[in-house]
Amino acid sequence: MQLYKIPKMKCDGCVRTIEDALKSLDPAAKISCDLETREVAVDTRALPSLVAEALAAVGYNGTLLEA
Repeated sequence: MQLYKIPKMKCDGCVRTIEDALKSLDPAAKISCDLETREVAVDTRALPSLVAEALAAVGYNGTLLEA
């Protein structure tokens, strides 16, 4: 499980964009977005660097809190 802090995630549209980006990286990924804390938990086999690249590609720079 990887946990990211994403300060720019502020609405349901942001959540959909992030989920779509991560699902395109790993269709089997389990993703949980929390708008209140602006954190995204990702259960994936993808490397954290690839997850960060996928987030950045759609305009959301995330800080890895734990892997």
